[in-house]
Amino acid sequence: QVQLVESGGGLVQAGGSLRLSCTASGRTFRLYGMGWFRQAPGKEREFVSAISGIGIRTDYADSARGRFAISRDNAKNTVYLQMDSLSPEDTGVYYCAQARGDWHTRTPLLVHEYEYWGQGTQVTVSS
Repeated sequence: QVQLVESGGGLVQAGGSLRLSCTASGRTFRLYGMGWFRQAPGKEREFVSAISGIGIRTDYADSARGRFAISRDNAKNTVYLQMDSLSPEDTGVYYCAQARGDWHTRTPLLVHEYEYWGQGTQVTVSS
């Protein structure tokens, strides 16, 4: 059974930084793309960033590009999301997710393209 456990959320002032972590267990980590999504109150879950199995390919939502950085350490079965220059619009629950396989050309952007999800970690950015 695959399990994903996120950590690193919290309360931060606008302009600050947070680093989210997600540790996976249950199957060979490097074989699967990983993604980060977020969900603000009253809104649908939205794509933030994704990384391919061995980390060669990364992609970001327009709102995250230039401020966030996704990375992974396959020796630790962990994916990270470094978030800088945070704004109140970044507030929400952040979820890591494991894709149904690896990806090579087209970024998996949609919720249904991910098979397993973590429980989420709250990020709150105050103005």
